[in-house]
Amino acid sequence: MERVEVLKTYKIYIGGKFPRTESGRYYTPQGADGKSLGNICLSSRKDIRNSVVAARKAFGGWSGRPAFNRGQILYRIAEILEGRRPQFISELIIQGQSAVNAEKEVDLSIDRLIYYAGWCDKYQQILGAVNPVASSHFNFTVPESMGVIGVLAPVETSLIGLVSLVAPIIAGGNTCIVLASESLPLCAVTFAEVLNASDVPGGVVNILTGNQEEMTKPLVTHMDVNAVVYGGDDEKVLTFLNESSVVNLKRIRQFTKNWMNAGSQSLKMISDCLESKTTWHPIENIGGANSSY
Repeated sequence: MERVEVLKTYKIYIGGKFPRTESGRYYTPQGADGKSLGNICLSSRKDIRNSVVAARKAFGGWSGRPAFNRGQILYRIAEILEGRRPQFISELIIQGQSAVNAEKEVDLSIDRLIYYAGWCDKYQQILGAVNPVASSHFNFTVPESMGVIGVLAPVETSLIGLVSLVAPIIAGGNTCIVLASESLPLCAVTFAEVLNASDVPGGVVNILTGNQEEMTKPLVTHMDVNAVVYGGDDEKVLTFLNESSVVNLKRIRQFTKNWMNAGSQSLKMISDCLESKTTWHPIENIGGANSSY
């Protein structure tokens, strides 16, 4: 008798844990060979809300960490991804990549994490400034984390697009909710396992699988989401994001690039997920008293 394969049920990742979707729904995408990849969660509006709560709870601690420590943690993610390199290559091949391209995608994803790990304690000096003013004050512009960011991962890639968006977001001290590719979900859920095994605090990155179109509206209209990063080039989706974001004036950022090129990593992808805060400080007189405003 032919053995019936037991398909793995892949769970979602919220708050550092792996719950089943609240909806109880699943779908079974097909691989390049026509075989089922597994039982993948169809996330719901409730899963979005739970993810936002987890991301907001984690934001204060993550944004308040020393920048050098955030760099260490991103480097640790790269280390664990390196250790599980054969698994990610295998999953990419199952989903239709050639062996050569699968190796390139995994290696570039590892290198991209290290690239942003190096920026964690450096972007402040480049993006910040001491501004000239006419009064007896110091005037500083300091980059600050934006907050909770929704991520619509590119649908045409399983790993590199997701990593290319998540890395600069968390490097800047933000937390995020990722809507993974619906047709190529395996590397996203396995990447959640990498995050869980690393030093990333629970809630900093939350990964949901399912129908992006269904999940986009509750994400972009959620009042506690500060921004949405879109990794695609569908003008209808972009128009919907811009129109729906007005409920709380959340920022919409679109990054559409060839993720396999070196140009798809840059300081600008960090700065686009930051806010600039300007502060004034009076210059003290020689006698020690503060000058008047």
